[in-house]
Amino acid sequence: MNLFVALLCGCIVVGHLLEESRWMNESITALAIGLCTGVIILLTTGGKSSHLLVFSEDLFFNYLLPPIIFNAGFQVKKKQFFRNFMTIMLFGAVGTLISFAIISVGAIHFFKRLNIGELKIGDYLAIGAIFSATDSVCTLQVLNQDETPLLYSLVFGEGVVNDATAVVLFKAIQSFDLPHINSTIALQFVGNFLYLFISSTLLGVLAGLLSAYIIKKLYFGRHSTDREVALMILMAYLSYMLAEFFYLSAILTVFFCGIVMSHYTWHNVTESSRVTTKHAFATLSFVAEIFIFLYVGMDALDIEKWRVVSDSPGKSVGVSAILLGLILVGRAAFVFPLSSVSNLTKKAPYEKIDFKQQVTIWWAGLMRGAVSMALAYNQFTSYGHTQLRGNAMMITSTITVVLFSTVVFGLMTKPLVRILLPSSKHLNRMLSTEPSTPKSWAVPLLNNGHDLESYESEQNLTRPTSLRMFLSTPSHTVHYYWRKFDNAFMRPVFGGRGFVPFVPGSPIEQNDQQWH
Repeated sequence: MNLFVALLCGCIVVGHLLEESRWMNESITALAIGLCTGVIILLTTGGKSSHLLVFSEDLFFNYLLPPIIFNAGFQVKKKQFFRNFMTIMLFGAVGTLISFAIISVGAIHFFKRLNIGELKIGDYLAIGAIFSATDSVCTLQVLNQDETPLLYSLVFGEGVVNDATAVVLFKAIQSFDLPHINSTIALQFVGNFLYLFISSTLLGVLAGLLSAYIIKKLYFGRHSTDREVALMILMAYLSYMLAEFFYLSAILTVFFCGIVMSHYTWHNVTESSRVTTKHAFATLSFVAEIFIFLYVGMDALDIEKWRVVSDSPGKSVGVSAILLGLILVGRAAFVFPLSSVSNLTKKAPYEKIDFKQQVTIWWAGLMRGAVSMALAYNQFTSYGHTQLRGNAMMITSTITVVLFSTVVFGLMTKPLVRILLPSSKHLNRMLSTEPSTPKSWAVPLLNNGHDLESYESEQNLTRPTSLRMFLSTPSHTVHYYWRKFDNAFMRPVFGGRGFVPFVPGSPIEQNDQQWH
């Protein structure tokens, strides 16, 4: 543990020194340090072991992933996220299913010819789910929310929904008798998938609303800001563990819990608690991200996994190459067609995804990471290593794909963004033409209180009929009616900006802006 904590400190220091690099990012730095440490441990133990800890999916799913996904939901620019919500759901849900189908069919077609070992139909479908999961953690670090807001919201939002979809798919595959599948089982599969998706989202929303209601009613800040902060952190974690307990998608649950908490709960706490929670969630997420990549880098050199497949290195390379090819094709198969579908629903030029942006979205989502690793371990082994040839081949190939995609695709993403996308000055000019603080009825759905002033001035504006509004700009119409409902019913009950009691020590409305 001493060595691991020292390595985490080393990753932070090296990452800081490489901050200005156009190539490196924190995740690649942690992977590289993990690999170097693994090599040193291999040499000192005489080739017996390369890791300090065995990769544990329980550690990953129960302790490392929750703060990362929650902070992503808590810090996300909700205006961009919900403005592009339909596109994000298209990419994250429909796109993942397309990618899953292509990778599964490709795996069945190629791997049976290669004769890599005995794999069942459930294993091939699991491979599709494992490799359709993009690495949202790595994507967060290679794209900048301020420089490329549209791309960031699309790729990041898709990454979270994609991870959740992949995990839901994976769980659905494991729970069905696939060799004896028929139309009834197929319908059950679809129904189970939709149930998991919807119920997971609802649980996250309910947990966020409950935390907002409790903190608003009891107003802990009168006596202790520590209690407020502790309750927010624990309620967020409780939502994740409840989802695991009920066999739902905990990723979706904690993500939407983060969004709801930032919209309601965060405005109900004292100003000092606001600063504390934002930094606490960001720090926990940051440390967990570095820990994961350090962990994956060290575990990649585990000698036991490689010994089983050491007699046929060519076949192992072939399997990894096929998987990388399927990932490239599977992602292209949905990014370009679904972008065209999304563009049909957008009228303003700045809302449409042009070809260069589509290429960047395709490329930025090619990285595979710790979610793929954890799912692969879950499917092909329960002890961190395996003696079955087919299973060992899949574990080692997953490690190879994760390392290659994170390092190669990750290193090339930043330069690609600079080559394909306009410079920051031009981008700022483009964004300045966008109605980010609209004076019309086209109000964003949720914006952590941004644009509230412009909303107040909208009340006297004349608007077209509801039906005409909905047909011309459906997303903006939903935003407008959601805002009306939110101000009339939700905020008075659950708090939020404008409904916090003005008592000593409470959040002050006019000082609110500085924390955004």
